[in-house]
Amino acid sequence: MLEETFKKIKRKTVEIINESELKERLENGKVLRVKLGADPTAPDLHLGHYVVLRKLRDFQEIGHKIVFIIGDFTGLVGDPSGRSKTRPALSREQIESNAKTYFKQVFKILDKDKTEVRFNSEWLSKITFEQWLRLCSNFTLARILERDDFLNRFHNDIPIFFHELFYPIMQAYDSVAIQADVELGGTDQKFNLIMGRRLQESKGMAPQIVMIMPILRGLDGEQKMSKSLENYIGITEDPDSMYGKVMSIPDSLIAEYYFLVLDKSEQQAKEIEEIVKTGEQNPMVLKKNLAKEIVKLFHSEDEAVRAEENFTKVFSNRELPEDAEELDITELVVDGAVDISKAIASKGIISSNSEIKRLIQQGAIKINNEKIEDFRKPVKVNNGDILRVGKKQFFKLVINLPK
Repeated sequence: MLEETFKKIKRKTVEIINESELKERLENGKVLRVKLGADPTAPDLHLGHYVVLRKLRDFQEIGHKIVFIIGDFTGLVGDPSGRSKTRPALSREQIESNAKTYFKQVFKILDKDKTEVRFNSEWLSKITFEQWLRLCSNFTLARILERDDFLNRFHNDIPIFFHELFYPIMQAYDSVAIQADVELGGTDQKFNLIMGRRLQESKGMAPQIVMIMPILRGLDGEQKMSKSLENYIGITEDPDSMYGKVMSIPDSLIAEYYFLVLDKSEQQAKEIEEIVKTGEQNPMVLKKNLAKEIVKLFHSEDEAVRAEENFTKVFSNRELPEDAEELDITELVVDGAVDISKAIASKGIISSNSEIKRLIQQGAIKINNEKIEDFRKPVKVNNGDILRVGKKQFFKLVINLPK
């Protein structure tokens, strides 16, 4: 029985530090406190988070306690893991607004009644400067600079700010505060997770088990799925957007998504990868099934079928989706023309001006299937025109001008 339990927990992990400690705690029958933290730097949790959240559910299903920490305090700093430059600072208001959305998202995957949700401002905001100095005395600057991201920035004369050096210690203190037995994170989190072990030991506590999970690559096929890189698929996105985004991934990611998101076995993933490489089957067929199954995972089978039908209408038959949203831009129209960038931003379709500019430069924003060529130049529009943003969003423009 223990072997089966351990096999379930270990499945799809990259590394466990260390396995013997984990087995010993499982043998003792202890209910483990299993920790995962997420900084609310954007309102959406995404499929990359799902990979780790699914492992938390494995622990939950065998009777262990999940502690999900919303990093409302660490979010003020921003995790520098995997970053080549300092994260832009977020306001307290932005963080609190994003944090509110996390609850319903997390409980799409975890059992609410068996999950303890904590905000790390609960303890980090109360640490005195003297206590903070004593905490920091457990670590050396040389140890902090061992991190690849810091080391690379140091050698390339890219600024490293003091507040970023504190982040791993803040995350480590979370483990002390909630008395974590296990902490999960991606491969880019290994340093932070081990810091938690060391700080717990310095406090006379049994060090947490570090469980490192694989990282899901984002829509670009290269970098990890990330909110800040805007290459992600949010787990609460509408079915059409979710389906369209999955269809946009490179063929090289198909097997990875089947393995990490749809929970296919390693052998099945290898077979899918081989099919894609040899051209034995059209990758589009595999991708359509992948998109449909992912939508079904977070919505329903009916909505997955509808998303597939809408995608087929738009990209095969060049039709407008039946449920295309109406977008009233009346107040933005001047002399029959509209600043498309301003319209997209003000209507909340995409909030980032840099992302809007990037999409226009890539020809991914169109009016009636005509590409917008210049993001600075107003475009002539008429009532009923179709605005397409990227591969997945369509809007019917509404213009009610006085006659």
